[in-house]
Amino acid sequence: MQTLTFKRGVHPHDGKALTKDEPIKVILPKENSELFFPMSQHIGAPCEPIVQVGDYVKVGQKIGEAKAFVCSPIFSSISGTVTDIRPMLTPGGAMSPSIVIKNDGKMDEIEGLTGKDYQSMSNEEIITAIKEAGVVGLGGAGFPTHIKLAPPPGTAIDYVLINAAECEPYLTCDYRLMLEQGEELIKGLQIVLKLHPNAKGVIGIEDNKPEAIAYLNGLCKDIPNIEVATLKAKFPQGSEKHLIKAITGREVPSGALPSAVGCIVDNVDTIISIYNAITEGKPLMRRVVTITGGAPANPGNYQIRIGMTFTDLLEQIGGFKVSPSKMIAGGPMMGPTMYTTDVATTKTSSALLCFTEEEAITPEESNCIRCGKCVSHCPMGLMPFMLNALVLQDNGEAFCKENGLDCIECGSCSYICPAKRQLAQSIRATKKVEMGKKAAAAAAARAAVAK
Repeated sequence: MQTLTFKRGVHPHDGKALTKDEPIKVILPKENSELFFPMSQHIGAPCEPIVQVGDYVKVGQKIGEAKAFVCSPIFSSISGTVTDIRPMLTPGGAMSPSIVIKNDGKMDEIEGLTGKDYQSMSNEEIITAIKEAGVVGLGGAGFPTHIKLAPPPGTAIDYVLINAAECEPYLTCDYRLMLEQGEELIKGLQIVLKLHPNAKGVIGIEDNKPEAIAYLNGLCKDIPNIEVATLKAKFPQGSEKHLIKAITGREVPSGALPSAVGCIVDNVDTIISIYNAITEGKPLMRRVVTITGGAPANPGNYQIRIGMTFTDLLEQIGGFKVSPSKMIAGGPMMGPTMYTTDVATTKTSSALLCFTEEEAITPEESNCIRCGKCVSHCPMGLMPFMLNALVLQDNGEAFCKENGLDCIECGSCSYICPAKRQLAQSIRATKKVEMGKKAAAAAAARAAVAK
């Protein structure tokens, strides 16, 4: 069987042995615990709270309304009373207005959470149901799924690609979902393919997951428009652009979306959430999180209710056997560092890495030796050492001319650098500044036209 891949990239130690054989365990919030629901859990505009302090809410009740085009509603994952609405820290480090709900332990559901047969639904009804269920990309980006599944009119979609690579080291939540909820994954993909009947569904899985490859191959062997593609275990194999290149050979132009080359890419848990939304009538209220590293007492994969804090989750699974020296929300290559576990889990919370002092050793940064390793391994074909130099010169204009905004912030350059330069971190920070400038300029131009 051919193993597909892309040019360049890196091969970090995957660290998945800690949790890959740990079945998913369901952890429910404790009675009287408080859950926190940030109004920004997706790319785009934040939601607006539609409940007030003192309101009683039920499981599945909408508590955050999406008022903007790029937005996604938020639902209560418990029943209980709204005790506060205040800014809270999110796993990414930002502050977001958040609804605080005290869990009464009853898990009373709102009426009407019933599914439908997708075959009897129109495409518009399916898209609306996915939108109203608050489904977003659960691989980390959090882009509202209903927008992704409805590209501009006239756009021909040839491929619906399922990102099952899970290329970030240590993460195994998608792997376990493939093994334990593979049928739901296939049925969810069939729902998406109904929207794009001329497309082929391809599930891309790295070759370090042979059990998942064999199992899903068996499930889809008699389905003519769905197949499994075996990918080389390499980072960042799960990046949209690189997944598309590896499977289809197509290249997404700079600044364009996958639909520009006839592709839609969705994460494993996103597709399962689509199945839950349509077939079960359930909005997005749960997700699977990998807790791993040398510090937790019981590393594993846990299905939680969105809104639980990492502190509450850790308490229920045995806490730490040693105090963690470093904690990361998500994978070690791209995830942000956290200084506290008193942070709410959100739709995009895929993992919490808790490293011991030995695991978390970070060598000191030294001078660039111009070895070119960052260039030869950059999956976007950029020159990270040059971008880093322009950052240090505070030369944002030249940074943009050297295609710095095309960086996908994967961290391959920092990983491979023998001088341990903080390449990805510096580029990420400058990207944020320069993109802010572009957004401000565009807003000013629109205002000028409006006048």
